[in-house]
Amino acid sequence: MVQQLRKSITTLAFLVAGGLAAPAGFAQAPTSPLALKADAPERYVVVPGDTLWGIAQRFTDSPWRWPELWGMNKDDIRNPHLIYPGAVLVLDRTSGRLSIARGEAGTVKLSPRVRGESLAKQEIPSIPPSLIEPFLTRPLVVEPDGLDKAPTIVGTETDRVILSAGNRAYVRGIGDSKEQTWYVYRRGNALVDPDTNQTLAYEAIYLGTAQVTRPGSPATVQLTSAVQEVGAGDKLVAAGRAEAVNYAPRSPAKQIQGRVMSIYGGLAKVGEAGPQSVISINRGRADGLEVGHVVALYTRGGTVRDVTKEKRAPDSEIKLPDERAGLAFVFRTFERVSYALIMQITRPVSPLDVVRTP
Repeated sequence: MVQQLRKSITTLAFLVAGGLAAPAGFAQAPTSPLALKADAPERYVVVPGDTLWGIAQRFTDSPWRWPELWGMNKDDIRNPHLIYPGAVLVLDRTSGRLSIARGEAGTVKLSPRVRGESLAKQEIPSIPPSLIEPFLTRPLVVEPDGLDKAPTIVGTETDRVILSAGNRAYVRGIGDSKEQTWYVYRRGNALVDPDTNQTLAYEAIYLGTAQVTRPGSPATVQLTSAVQEVGAGDKLVAAGRAEAVNYAPRSPAKQIQGRVMSIYGGLAKVGEAGPQSVISINRGRADGLEVGHVVALYTRGGTVRDVTKEKRAPDSEIKLPDERAGLAFVFRTFERVSYALIMQITRPVSPLDVVRTP
C-alpha cells in the first residue's frame, strides 16, 4: 500500500532547437506549417529565470510544436537535451533552425551526453517551477477509496484534539515500512466529471509533514510542519524519494476532448482562471494525456435568439461556437484526472469549459 501511495517529484526540462521537417515517431502531423515570428531575435542569450516555454515564444507562437521543429522522436521527448544559462541561441532563418553557438567554431546540434556541472548551474525549466512545486511533490487527488487503507492517526499526545508542528501523534498502519518522512492528508471535495456526473477522484487536502520517531504498531510520529490543523483520523502518505522525469512540451498524439473541472488559486473563488492558474481536467493517463502535453482551452459558446424568427419557434435559439481562450501545459497526470498550468490566455476560463488537442 505504501508503494501505491508513493508519489514522485517531477523536474522539468525541454530542448530548444529548430527545423521545419515533421519528426518521425509522431502519430499526428500538424495541418499547417510552423511559422517563426517576424521579430524573432537572430541571437538570444539564455539567462537565469528563463523558462523554455518563454524562450519558445520569442521565436514562434506555437511553442508546443518545438519538438516538431527539432525533429524529435518519442525517445528524444522522454529524454530531452538540456539548456543552461549563458547558452547563446542562434536563429538561421533560411533553414528555420535554432542552434546553440559554440565559440568561434560556429554552432553545433544538441546531442545527448553526460557532463559534469556545478549544482549552482541548473538547466532551464520548461515552465516556472515555483508555480507548480507543491503540486509536484504531493498527491493532488486520490481515488474514491484511495486513502481508506492508508496509515491513520489514531491517537495524539495528551489527548490533544488539534495538533500543530512539534506535536506527536500515534499512527496505525505504517507497519514495517522503512519510510521516515510522511505527508499528512485529509480527503477533500469530489472531482466530478461534468460529462458523466461520475466522481473520478477526490482532492487530497495537504495538512503537513510528519517524521517517524518510533516504529511499531502504533508508530509514533512528530509533526515537522503543519499548514492546517491535524487530528485523529487524518491519513499519512509516504513522501518517498525524488525521481527526476524530463519531458518536452508537445501536442497530444491523439484527439483529446475534455472539460475543466476545478480551478486552484486566488481566482478560484470567483470561478474564473487567469494566466498561471492551475486547473484540473477530466481526462488522464487512461485517455492518452501525458506530462508535457499542451492542450487548448475553449470557453463554451452560449445561445442567442434568432431575431428573425418567432420567440417560441423550435429553431429560434442559436448555439454559438466555442471560442478559443488559451493554452495549458499538463504537468501531472493521474488515471482519469490531470492538472495543467494555464500558459496563454485571451479570456478567463471557468469550470465546465472545454479542453482539446491544439
